[in-house]
Amino acid sequence: MIDETLLEAEEKMDKAVEVAKEDFAAIRTGRANAAMFAKVFVDYYGSPTPLQQLASFQVTEARTVLVSPFDKTAMTAIEKALRDSDLGVNPSNDGNVIRCVLPALTEERRRDYVKLAKQKAEDGRISIRSVRRHAKETLERLAKDGDAGEDEVQRAEKELEALTKRHVDLIDTLLAGKESELLEV
Repeated sequence: MIDETLLEAEEKMDKAVEVAKEDFAAIRTGRANAAMFAKVFVDYYGSPTPLQQLASFQVTEARTVLVSPFDKTAMTAIEKALRDSDLGVNPSNDGNVIRCVLPALTEERRRDYVKLAKQKAEDGRISIRSVRRHAKETLERLAKDGDAGEDEVQRAEKELEALTKRHVDLIDTLLAGKESELLEV
């Protein structure tokens, strides 16, 4: 039962790190990438649909992305969603593709993105600590009910702390990489 609790905690912590990676990928840096559009939703026939389900992306230059809709009738809705998003792009439509030229990031905007990255990292850490707390409560309940010995529970709690530290350090490493990427001119 103890091993199952630790395994479940590790899986949930891994998922929290994956979510943090996805959040970091969605934060815009100086270069264009398709992951930036992951959080953009288009009003497609009355329902919010992720842009990645409606179009393909091609990065032609460092700051230019071509968005090719699968359904040409959705062009105006996609263009509107891109304009309303927080990416700061002004899309231009040529009838076949939508060209998005990303403006150069100002120093102030870079600092804002660093703050956003730090917030996303803190959310990841909070999620990992929450998983640790739940696992610790489960371990304590096992000891209280007599399903496991005190020594086994203490060993498991030490493993849980090491697991937590490893995952928090992983998020800190991801944050440091994203921060240096954001501040690079």
